[in-house]
Amino acid sequence: MVNHYAPWKYALLILVILLGLVYAAPNLYGEDPAVQISHRVNLIDEAELEQIKSLLENENIEYRSAALETGNILIRFENTEQQLKAASQIGDILRESDRRYGVALNLAPATPDWLAGLNALPMYLGLDLRGGVHFLMEVDMESAIDKALQRSESELRSFMRGEKIRYKTVQSSGRTIKVRFAQAEDRDAARVMLENEYRDFIFVDSSDDRSWFIEISFSETALEEEKRSAIQQNISTLKNRVDELGVAEPVIQRQGDSRVVVQLPGVQDTIKAKRILGKTATLEFRLVYGSFTDWSAAQSSGKAPVGARLYKQSDGSPVLLKRSVIASGDEVVGAVSGFDQQDGRPNVRITMNAKGADRMSDITRDNIGKPMAVLFIEDNYEFREVDGEKKAIRKTDYRVISVATIQDQLSKQFNITGLDSTREAADLALLLRAGALRAPMVIVEERTVGPSMGKDNIKKGFKSVVIGFIAVLIFMAIYYRVFGMVANIALTLNLVLLISVLSILQATLTLPGIAGIVLTVGMAVDANVLIFERIREELRLGNSPQASIYAGYEKAFGTILDANITTFIAAIVLYGFGTGPIKGFAVTLSIGIVTSMVTAIFGTRAIINLIYGRKTVKQLAI
Repeated sequence: MVNHYAPWKYALLILVILLGLVYAAPNLYGEDPAVQISHRVNLIDEAELEQIKSLLENENIEYRSAALETGNILIRFENTEQQLKAASQIGDILRESDRRYGVALNLAPATPDWLAGLNALPMYLGLDLRGGVHFLMEVDMESAIDKALQRSESELRSFMRGEKIRYKTVQSSGRTIKVRFAQAEDRDAARVMLENEYRDFIFVDSSDDRSWFIEISFSETALEEEKRSAIQQNISTLKNRVDELGVAEPVIQRQGDSRVVVQLPGVQDTIKAKRILGKTATLEFRLVYGSFTDWSAAQSSGKAPVGARLYKQSDGSPVLLKRSVIASGDEVVGAVSGFDQQDGRPNVRITMNAKGADRMSDITRDNIGKPMAVLFIEDNYEFREVDGEKKAIRKTDYRVISVATIQDQLSKQFNITGLDSTREAADLALLLRAGALRAPMVIVEERTVGPSMGKDNIKKGFKSVVIGFIAVLIFMAIYYRVFGMVANIALTLNLVLLISVLSILQATLTLPGIAGIVLTVGMAVDANVLIFERIREELRLGNSPQASIYAGYEKAFGTILDANITTFIAAIVLYGFGTGPIKGFAVTLSIGIVTSMVTAIFGTRAIINLIYGRKTVKQLAI
């Protein structure tokens, strides 16, 4: 019996190997510490690149290269010390000329241009390998429902005014909105209209000696929908905030009903990341109620008039604001921090969406000469022992940062002032640009992995692969001789193909992923062991070498396929039900199963056929 392959099979194998080598090669070049410069409004052009280069030279900032990449400038450095020093200097200089420039730390692949031109890029390294920060954040669902109730209260007022429904007051208490009427007929008529308009609410009638009420609350379906929307919008907002931080390859995913995992590989300024991600800050624009006399009286009595609420200004003095909100941070589509041209204090230039701009225009047009306030709202958390358990207690801080007389009709763009520092202005602008969180979030778990720990993990992971790989090579060469050397070649190709596929998919490699690679090495060898032992068994039965080779591959194939299919099913289950690191392990394992099948069966047989095929062989070196 003659064992041989058609020429097209060898051509296909060579093509696969060449592609594998090309797309695995970028992982050999590593990464360069870099600084990325972007513009918040426009794409940067060649002229600005030349200006930045001149700036670097004038300031004697050492760098390896500076290039324009997808509308941003990427400056590479020899080491992280140069990178951190340069980032600080560049940021200070650019902010003086144009506050709309953004400067972010980065780790840029050092892939040669000819490989990058083929879209050959290295694998991403996970948090445990690259270093960075891990947050487990919990959404405050009680606050989400409270805010939804406040929005609904405002909508109910507007609807009833628009429909000319006569009511006395609308107030919320707990999870219920209470609408008070002077007469039962007004209540009954209002209920019919409200039930037709708001189908997600539950309506209950009640009364006392002087008034009639409709008590409105969320249905269970509406509550669940509000919770789902809250966590989805928060995830979207977190992604926007991470983009503003300039983080590459972040992991932001839901965990359970109310938690979100955020992993930021390569982040070097972890304090800023924590401050920006966990911060719930927004603005509300409201009209001022009454005069200073009314404010002082409310502070003394501790009671605010109906339709108003007492707040404090930055200097601690009281001020009464109307409860109705003109516009809020939810309607802000653009925000840039800068300095006021008159007094030089930090400010933020706001751009509203169409809805917010129309409402701002209408209110300010009708209230020229009256004061309007900007209310800064921020949620903070502190952990306390409650009944033996550590719980996050939310505290909402309200601060009126600006009270100014409306001089003219405002529209889409305007400035707000009264901020304490440039950092507060920059952070507020970032948060407004990224969008408001639907509900506050508290960081319940934080882990920081330093770059040195990441390097140590890479070293140990790489060492484990190398030791296991070499041990297998030695064993196979000694025990199976020529066939063992063929298996070693296939094993090497298997690793190359596995890494190239991970690179093509731009998968994130983690320590569990490395464990999956090590397991793949063992499984690839296992397939060859099954084939070679089957060939030896055929030889002991007295079959010819050619017949033994043929029978070994044919009869072992079913066993190998069964073993790999069961492992592949396990990998799919791990990927479906696992999170983060478990998914990484499942991905490398499943890809490794496919590549090992190709190399262990198709690859080794191609080489064996070259050595022994079309020949009269009396003995096999096995």
